[in-house]
Amino acid sequence: MIRKLQLKFVAVCMTMVTIILAVVFMAVYISAQHSIQRNSQEVLERVLQEASSLIPGISMRPGLNFNNKDVHLPYFTVQVWENKAYVTSGTYADMEDTDALRSILGACLAREEDQGTLEQYGMRYLRRSGALTTHVAFVDMSMEQATLRSMMRSYLMIGCAALLLLLGVSILLSRWATRPVDKAWKQQRQFLSDASHELKTPLTVILSNAELMESAGLEERPARWADNIHSEAQRMKTLVEEMLTLARADSMERTTVFSRISLSEIAMDCILLFEPVAFEVGKHLEYSIRKDLAVNGDGDSLKRLISILLDNAIKYGADGGIIRLNADLTDRGVRLEVSNENGGKAIPPEVLPHLFERFYRADESRGEQSGFGLGLSIAASIAADHKGALRAESDTESTRFILTLPATK
Repeated sequence: MIRKLQLKFVAVCMTMVTIILAVVFMAVYISAQHSIQRNSQEVLERVLQEASSLIPGISMRPGLNFNNKDVHLPYFTVQVWENKAYVTSGTYADMEDTDALRSILGACLAREEDQGTLEQYGMRYLRRSGALTTHVAFVDMSMEQATLRSMMRSYLMIGCAALLLLLGVSILLSRWATRPVDKAWKQQRQFLSDASHELKTPLTVILSNAELMESAGLEERPARWADNIHSEAQRMKTLVEEMLTLARADSMERTTVFSRISLSEIAMDCILLFEPVAFEVGKHLEYSIRKDLAVNGDGDSLKRLISILLDNAIKYGADGGIIRLNADLTDRGVRLEVSNENGGKAIPPEVLPHLFERFYRADESRGEQSGFGLGLSIAASIAADHKGALRAESDTESTRFILTLPATK
């Protein structure tokens, strides 16, 4: 799918670029053509005006200067008087009284228009008729046509080189542009695989216990089978709820209304809630919370975020270790840190960026049944929804999760 998307991206880019280049080159070509034709017309008018002042029958020797202005195009002028034609000036040699002159002049005089082109001779003409004489100026179009052909060849070469260059750029851009899509696609497939794996275990337990209950007699059915079914069904419900939470976060749909709340009170509520939990597993919970830490957000979501961090710290902290929660105000906003002593087992730096991925566990173990690996993903999505950030740090002394949120005055 990604390959097809890249090909489509390249095809669309190249089509648009080709159309734009074609339009630009065509506009430049037409502009150049009009400019050359205008120059030819100016030459015709200039040489015809100069030739009109000559005495009939007296030919002016070929020259390239009229009124101190150079004439660069091949030309000649003809004066028709008493049914006789005289070449009065020009850059052509031996045109007087030739079959070529008679043919060109005959074709010109046969035209009704006083100016135009003689395609069969490659000439452009301008004619002025007087009472006794008719003056005609001719300019060779071969240089004009050669210039346009050369220009067209140059444009084609430039266009082909530009298209080849842009093709390479488009390929690189397609890979860069589709990289997030490729990442999202891989994450989606991994998400489905992991979700299927997590759902498989409770479903297997439920089905097994249900079959045992069906095969056993009414008085032989122990209550523990029903308890197993209820417990695993509850796990499935929790997993589905967490998946729905992440799905709503991905859709960027905010279902709650933000307001000014006290993060200090929310953090203190979480401390009171988790103190017994830490005590039961033989760990000590310490805290330092600055008063009047106000943020703009949703209280329930932030309470869930802090609870996830505390639960994670208690679950993975060293036996008998200390869990700390610190909340304070910094120049960047509100900073809340949850840390746990890890007994010298630091999380490798290459693993830290993956902690917030869905269903990710640092030990790659599926034996842990107390969670699904979605908690930190949910916490990160809540932080992002509040325009904050959540990051992880770890060394041989402790593992720390640091939340930063914009402060509200």
